[in-house]
Amino acid sequence: MKKIVLITGTSTGLGLKTAILFGMQGFKVYATMRNLEKKEALLKEAKEKNIDLHIEQLDVSDSNSIQKCIKKIIEQNGRIDILINNAGAGFVRTTEHASQEEIEWVTDVNYFSVIRTTKAVLPFMRKAKQGHIINISSVGGLVGQPFNELYCGAKFAVEGYTESLATYLTEPFGIKFSIVEPGGISSEFANSVLKNVEKTGGLQNDEYLPIFNSYMGSAKKRSENEDSGIYQSPEEVAQVVLKCALDKNPPLRIRTSEWANEFCHLKTSADPDGKKLNKEVIDQLLK
Repeated sequence: MKKIVLITGTSTGLGLKTAILFGMQGFKVYATMRNLEKKEALLKEAKEKNIDLHIEQLDVSDSNSIQKCIKKIIEQNGRIDILINNAGAGFVRTTEHASQEEIEWVTDVNYFSVIRTTKAVLPFMRKAKQGHIINISSVGGLVGQPFNELYCGAKFAVEGYTESLATYLTEPFGIKFSIVEPGGISSEFANSVLKNVEKTGGLQNDEYLPIFNSYMGSAKKRSENEDSGIYQSPEEVAQVVLKCALDKNPPLRIRTSEWANEFCHLKTSADPDGKKLNKEVIDQLLK
């Protein structure tokens, strides 16, 4: 029996490649995106690889859109085995320069969206006594970085949210949780961040500018250095997501590259996959 997987944000980058990879591995894939006019790239690659995907509209910022999509999947299959919360967006700006609208947007797309989709699938997974929710986070969910505080704050929230769910839903209900933490991904995600900075004129001429220019200069050097190990292809990260999905005892958290592991080493060395702390919390607070 094919496993049913729902993936958000599949129009480009990691989401697109994850949908293709899972389709190639025999999963029944519901690849979703906010704007169905952007489905052509996914359709083209699926056709080239002779994969049958189910492409559906789902806007992670709209609870009604989420409920409508999930209702359709449940009606067709009776269950959702795996939810991959991939939709998200980067954001480079100081707290002072960000508008309230931007602050709410970056938090919504990277954090509240995860809660909305998770909330929508949990009743069905709980009833089935099985399921796996895989949340795409970032090394920015473990390590705060310059000019990324709003993005990192949202990803830190995803990490805490997922850790907490794993303390009381896995043992009694069989619902597994995994957090995938990439470093840099060579995709439209990274390009859109840089384009957004350029579009808004950076920080203009103020006291932050020298620090910001230093950060952007360093980011440009890293992106041009193919040997740095920072940037992975979306396909490489998708392989890690697939590994989590196929693992009968998946990690609570996993970095996707050697560079990502080294970058987060001081935060993760005592408990690389997060399962030791998860067990300790359960033992202290639930037993």
